[in-house]
Amino acid sequence: MGVYCMQCGTALPTGALFCSNCDTAVHAAPSGAPTPLSRPLAGRQIAGVCAALARSYGWDIAAVRVIAVVITVLSSGLMGIAYLAAWIGIPADAPGAPGVYPPGV
Repeated sequence: MGVYCMQCGTALPTGALFCSNCDTAVHAAPSGAPTPLSRPLAGRQIAGVCAALARSYGWDIAAVRVIAVVITVLSSGLMGIAYLAAWIGIPADAPGAPGVYPPGV
């Protein structure tokens, strides 16, 4: 994804702090920022809670699912209640929303 000056529209190299054309400061979004937490429509197994966490924080979806199952077994089902609460609390993606997990589907 290219970086452009918001003042004059000049294409800038990645990591530029100032525009080479108009000397305006460039404010780039942090690259490690998590995406908003929402349940994807594609790639979900039960309700998409694990897929939402994996997509939002950049974690491996299989690892998140395994950890959720292990915690559910070890907590005598308390994690199941937390999963239901997350299912209710985390909004689903709107149909046709970008960022479908897994990438490339």
